[in-house]
Amino acid sequence: MDPFPFLLVGLLVGVGAANPPPQNLNQISIEGSRYITEQVENAVKGVKKMKSIMDRTGTEHQEIVRNLEETKKNKEEALKRALDTEQQLAEKKEVCNETMLALWEECKPCLKQTCVRFYSKTCRSGSGLVGRQFEEFLNQSSPFSILINGQQINSLTQEGEQQSMTLDDLEGGYSLVEDSVDELFRESIKAFGQMKPFFSNSFHSDFFGSQWNPFPFQRVGFPFAESRRARSPSFHPYFSGDFESLLEAAQKMMERSHHFAPRLEGLGSIRGNGDESDDKLVCKELRRNSAGCLKMQEKCEKCKEILALDCSGKDPVQEQLQEVFQDSLRLAERFTREYDDLLEQFREKMLNTTGILEQLNKQFGWLSKFTNMTQGRKNGIFQVSTIYSKEGESPSDTKVTVNVFDSDPITFALPGYISMDDPKFGELVAEEALKRFKAEAVEAA
Repeated sequence: MDPFPFLLVGLLVGVGAANPPPQNLNQISIEGSRYITEQVENAVKGVKKMKSIMDRTGTEHQEIVRNLEETKKNKEEALKRALDTEQQLAEKKEVCNETMLALWEECKPCLKQTCVRFYSKTCRSGSGLVGRQFEEFLNQSSPFSILINGQQINSLTQEGEQQSMTLDDLEGGYSLVEDSVDELFRESIKAFGQMKPFFSNSFHSDFFGSQWNPFPFQRVGFPFAESRRARSPSFHPYFSGDFESLLEAAQKMMERSHHFAPRLEGLGSIRGNGDESDDKLVCKELRRNSAGCLKMQEKCEKCKEILALDCSGKDPVQEQLQEVFQDSLRLAERFTREYDDLLEQFREKMLNTTGILEQLNKQFGWLSKFTNMTQGRKNGIFQVSTIYSKEGESPSDTKVTVNVFDSDPITFALPGYISMDDPKFGELVAEEALKRFKAEAVEAA
């Protein structure tokens, strides 16, 4: 007995009309059922592939998160060591404190003028505000900031804040993709479960297998990852909206830019690169962080004299502290770059993954829309109830009425040049019927 049950509702009969006999309708229904069965099986396999891709990405995500945490910890330790050493060095500089302070008073006006001049030429507006902010910053600072390059600690701290914002977006995007794929998979398997009576047990066993766990991962157990998930404003804890729009939202989050301004090596080098995007970042950074102006110290003679001072008094302890301080800054800088590289790896991996998922969803995601439309207990997978075509000198369109699962009757026309004697006629009917059934399911979802 054929495994596909059919209920033949009726057959249109009319004068001058060509209509197949019931046994032909039955054969067309069988052929069409085979086609739809194959399409559903392909969709189930495609959705499983999407889930498997996301699972592999989950493993890589866990590894990246661990590396990010370790790198962040190493950077924070290096910065703390630099800060502690900076304080010890400041206490040791009293040997030339008077000379340094005198030079500092002559250095400050030049620094301010140089910074404001650069800002006025590079940036569109706000030079007055930047000048006032920097003057206030200088009055609260000491020449020691220039002597030991202490402003670099401030820059590294600021850059860490930018990296944290980038990670927020990447984690939010990852969470959105992960949850969307999980829910798409659940809905697809639910729909397939309602079709189960019409599929062989061997396909069901091959698909699921006894060892496969479709949800192998718990949420990554890092507090910062969970807190970012909770804070993300675009994060949907439940499946809402279509899968395509959720992927698009995730991609926009992950592509969001939180650039740190290019390092200010000197006024001439900045103006020489001609990069408008870099200039905008520099302007933004100078408005936000006045310490950036200290990097223009080489434009001022009195500031350079501070750099040339030897306040160690040939004290080996100070020399050792200075060495520890510089080594700590170099380490913090290195870990900052490593963290940037990890973030970029994370971004590239997720954007590549979402691109693949987007393509697979276009092919197979339709199955998830069938949850409430595939009870399949009454009419079987596919049945042709009527086919009607007028006879004449030239072939007319063939009108077909079918049912897909428990759908209401679907009526459409096939071009007259497609003969009912064509071996592929049943498949063509089923293909058009499934296309219309998909559209109805998407509209109802």
